[in-house]
Amino acid sequence: MCENRAMTHRVVVLARPGVLPMELSLVHELFGAAGDRYEVTTCGLAPGPVRVSADFSLFVELGPDALAEADTVVVPGARDPHDNLLTAPLAGPLAAAMAMIRPGARIASVCTGAFVLAAAGLLDGRRATTHWRSVPAFRRAFPDVRLDPDVLYTDEGDVLTSAGGAAGIDLCLHLIRRDHGTAVAVEVARTHVVPPHRDGGQAQFIELPVAISDESSTSALRSWLLGHLDHPVDLDELARRSTMSKRTLTRRFREETGLSPIEWLNHQRLSQARWLLESTDLPVDQVAERAGFGTGGSLRLRLRDTLGVSPTTYRATFRGPRPTQGPESKLMARQPQAR
Repeated sequence: MCENRAMTHRVVVLARPGVLPMELSLVHELFGAAGDRYEVTTCGLAPGPVRVSADFSLFVELGPDALAEADTVVVPGARDPHDNLLTAPLAGPLAAAMAMIRPGARIASVCTGAFVLAAAGLLDGRRATTHWRSVPAFRRAFPDVRLDPDVLYTDEGDVLTSAGGAAGIDLCLHLIRRDHGTAVAVEVARTHVVPPHRDGGQAQFIELPVAISDESSTSALRSWLLGHLDHPVDLDELARRSTMSKRTLTRRFREETGLSPIEWLNHQRLSQARWLLESTDLPVDQVAERAGFGTGGSLRLRLRDTLGVSPTTYRATFRGPRPTQGPESKLMARQPQAR
C-alpha cells in the first residue's frame, strides 16, 4: 500500500531494447485511468530511440536516472537477442539501470520481464511467475527462484511478477486495488472493459488435448453462486446443483478457473465483503452475513489472513464515495469469464 495516499505515486516503466509495445502501454493505460493518483513515465537505458519488438522505434526522453525517483518500477518483457539474461547476472547498461532503483521502491515485471528481476537477484528464494512458454528456460537459469507457472501474477510485497502480457493488466489492477481499494480498481477495469479480477491462472491458456464441453461447464453454477454468496453451501450441494460428481465438479472448476469450488467461492465472498466495507456503513457483522462469512469473527479472520488488516482498518483506509455500480462480484458476472 502506498505509504502516503495524499501524494501522487510515481510509476516508472523501463523500456529496454526489444520491449513489447503492448506491455509498455498497458501500464500507462491502467494507472493513467486511476486519475491523478499516479504519475506514469517511461525511461530507457539511455535517452533517445528504443527499438521495440515490432517494426518501429520509440523516442524516450528520460534515461535511467528516472528510476531513482520511482515509487514503483515496472519492467515489461522484451525480445532482445543481446540480453544474455539466461547465462549470467545482469551486466552493462541494464545492470546500471537496475542499480538506480532506490531502496524501498516497489518493483514489478510483466511477462519475461521476470528474467531481469531474477538476474538482478531480486527473486532469489521468492515466489515468481513468467510466461508459460519461458518456464523451462527460467527454471534452468534461476533454480533459486520459487517459480509458480500456474498463476497470473505473484505478490511478494515489494516485488511482483506477472505472466503473459494480458496478465500485466491483472497485475496493474491488483496494485491499484492494493493502493486505493476495490472501488477504484473496478472503475479502472470498467473504463477498459476488462474484468476487475480474473479467476485462476495461466494453466487455463495452455493448449489442452481435449476441449471442455459446454454441457459440463461450471459457468451456470458460478453465476448462481455470485447471486447467492450469503447462502451457506458445501461441496455436496454444489455437486447436486451441477449434476456432477464432487470429483468431476472439482476437476472442471480447476480446469476453468484454476481454483477448487470452495476456494473460488471464498474469493468471491471476500471481494463482496471488501466492496461492502468500502461502499456502505453496514456494521461488520452484517457485512459478514451478506458476504457469506456468517459471523464478524470469521470475516475478521479471513481479512487478517489475506490482507493483514481488520475490517475496521480496511474500511478506514479505503472508504470513499459510494460507487454507482454494484459490487465487484456482480460486475464480474457481467464480464466474460476466463476459460
